Amino acid sequence: MIKGIIFDMDGLLVDSEPLWRKAEVAIFNPLGVPLTEEMCIQTMGLRIDEVVTYWHARYPWESPSKEAVVEQIVAAVEALMLAEGKPMPGVQAIIDLFRKKGLHLAVASSSYKRLIYACLRAFELEDYFTVIHSAEDEPFGKPHPGIYLTALKKLGLAAHECLALEDSPNGMLAAVAAGIPTIVVPEASTFDDPRFEKATLKLSSLEDFTEHHFQTLSNRS
Repeated sequence: MIKGIIFDMDGLLVDSEPLWRKAEVAIFNPLGVPLTEEMCIQTMGLRIDEVVTYWHARYPWESPSKEAVVEQIVAAVEALMLAEGKPMPGVQAIIDLFRKKGLHLAVASSSYKRLIYACLRAFELEDYFTVIHSAEDEPFGKPHPGIYLTALKKLGLAAHECLALEDSPNGMLAAVAAGIPTIVVPEASTFDDPRFEKATLKLSSLEDFTEHHFQTLSNRS
């Protein structure tokens, strides 16, 4: 029986992946990192400090520090989120469906806490979630399962009693490694990624999720 739903945030609840790419390109390019928006897919779903470490290892720069670059990107994304961000199609409908069933809802995001709360408050989503957990508080980000294992613990539920919803391969791998049946809603550029074969269900949009899907997944749990 399904009792809880754990949502990723970026690219799943909120259309923020383009904003992350925009900010990363703007910050990294002056440092000598020839980053393009297409290249950002390589680090999709990772924690931002891990993204900075990833590109620093390939295109080292002396100054500013990696920590300062992280802060610059987070600040840029926060500003873009408030100016240009919007919920993904189908978010309200799927939240309403799960709430009517009395399910416990959680967010497990690679974003820093300040971004999660700023984003959820901006789109009036915060009050729907009983658990909001950031990979900022984990030793490792996605695809390590730690963030999902902690979310399960905070919900007081077992993996088979939950569903995870993700949009990135790294996020899906984290949820699957935690033993949680996972629905993926990839963006068009990653839709055919073979890693998504590990998902329980793949959709083009949250708008495509139906009562039939829920009942089928409930029967499997």
